Amino acid sequence: MDLSKVSVRELNQYLHHDLAKAGVKHVNITNPDGAHNIAVGLDADVSVDIQGHAGYYAAGMNKTANVTIHGNAGTGVAENMMSGTVRVKGFASASAGATGHGGTLIIEGDASLRCGISMKGIDIVVGGDVGSYSAFMAQAGNMVVCGNAGDALGDSLYEAVLYVRGEIRSLGADAEEQKMTEQDIKKVGDLLKKAGFDYNAKEFKRIASAKKLYHWNADAKQEY
Repeated sequence: MDLSKVSVRELNQYLHHDLAKAGVKHVNITNPDGAHNIAVGLDADVSVDIQGHAGYYAAGMNKTANVTIHGNAGTGVAENMMSGTVRVKGFASASAGATGHGGTLIIEGDASLRCGISMKGIDIVVGGDVGSYSAFMAQAGNMVVCGNAGDALGDSLYEAVLYVRGEIRSLGADAEEQKMTEQDIKKVGDLLKKAGFDYNAKEFKRIASAKKLYHWNADAKQEY
């Protein structure tokens, strides 16, 4: 599918309606040129390769499909994905994997601000750094950061767990470093292997919720 010859609407209509009927298992998308909403809403057992940079919300709401972006991705890549795998070979802009319910998002380069904001079960593996406010209000799932993390990492965390190999500029409200267990090491090792990153899982720090924000405390006087 050549996006210099067909529109993104035509592409997505094909992916949503005609793909399954034709029994196609692999789609190669050329000349994306940073277009927005490429390959959104997929619900099929298909591999999709986007040969270049993608704009906003690429592979959003993904279900079952395996999508690879051979370049950088704009804001909201894999936003609200349910299952399957989305891989970004380059860098990802703000809010990568936001509100993701399941599946795996792999970013080989850096991710910008608010990576994994409000994640709800997705696994996110970042080969480089993540920006400030990543995993803000993350409710469930795992984030593995092979590089460094910016300010306010994990602000207002719930049950999601974050693993960071490099330096953390600061932790957000109610986020704290906790001891890595054998279960954590295995989990990180499995995610690194899936992402294709050759790091030692024992080098990572575990960040999780201190659970002081779970319930309102009138005596706290807003001093959390």
